[in-house]
Amino acid sequence: MVQVRLSWVEGADRDVPLPRYESAGAAGADLRANLPERGAVILEPGQRALIPTGFRIEIPIGYEVQVRPRSGLALKHGITLPNSPGTIDSDYRGELGVIVMNAGDAAFEVVHGERIAQMVVAPVVQVDFVLAEALSETARGGGGFGSTGRG
Repeated sequence: MVQVRLSWVEGADRDVPLPRYESAGAAGADLRANLPERGAVILEPGQRALIPTGFRIEIPIGYEVQVRPRSGLALKHGITLPNSPGTIDSDYRGELGVIVMNAGDAAFEVVHGERIAQMVVAPVVQVDFVLAEALSETARGGGGFGSTGRG
């Protein structure tokens, strides 16, 4: 099993659970808002905010963390992550923050300790980029958006 190390940031509420899988088959571990000073953040429709999690992360080389929206918040309230999936690189050591956006039609309150997103640990492959005179041909060729059927 891959190990990911975490450490609290100064001032974080250590009673807020660290990331964890909420079911045996979960691919993503839930992330929670750590807002001990503010208690909550109100997001008006169209507004976005950086929500702290209260911890730093050490991702092993060869892996990344992808931060993704929670489907229930997206469906019921329009709460999403505008840079989804957000990527956290293995050499980043700052606090993990989640950019949350209200795409809904009503104000939404992000409450201290609330599950706001999920993170997926995934392998990364780095490649060598090689300039070539020509590329191999395919049936699709240079067809762009919607070129293989209804867009």
